[in-house]
Order: sequence, then C-alpha cells, then structure tokens
Amino acid sequence: MYLEIITPDKKVFAGEVVSAKFPGAKGSFEVLDSHAPLISTLDKGQIRVTTNKGQEFYTVDGGVVEVLNNKIIVLAESVIA
Repeated sequence: MYLEIITPDKKVFAGEVVSAKFPGAKGSFEVLDSHAPLISTLDKGQIRVTTNKGQEFYTVDGGVVEVLNNKIIVLAESVIA
C-alpha cells in the first residue's frame, strides 16, 4: 500500500509500506494492506512506518489521516523525522 506524510511545508514521506501505526486521538491503531476506508484525527505522538527495508519513525504534532483503496494520506501539523 502507498503512504504519504505531508506537512504544510513539505512532503515528508512517500512510498510503499507494509504497515503503518498511528497515534489516533482515541487510541493508537495500525493500518495493513486492504484496510477498510477510514478517516481519523491524530494526537501528538509517533507514526511507525514498516517497509520492506525496515522501520522508520516520525513524530507528529497532530493532524488527520485518511485510508482509502490501499492509499494512506497523512496531513500533519508538523513532523520530526
């Protein structure tokens, strides 16, 4: 599945991922391949991105995530890689 993490300033990440774990406003959740459509707000916390090459972590300061048709778009207020 494809993931994009975007801030008002730049695109922080774009590429294929195996899974992604998010700090949802009502608790953390993980998105895997063929996940049901979803829109959620994000709390401050860490996004864990798992690719075929390993894991990457991005600290977000809140935002919104949308999951639709194996594409995940994160609109974050700010990101620290």
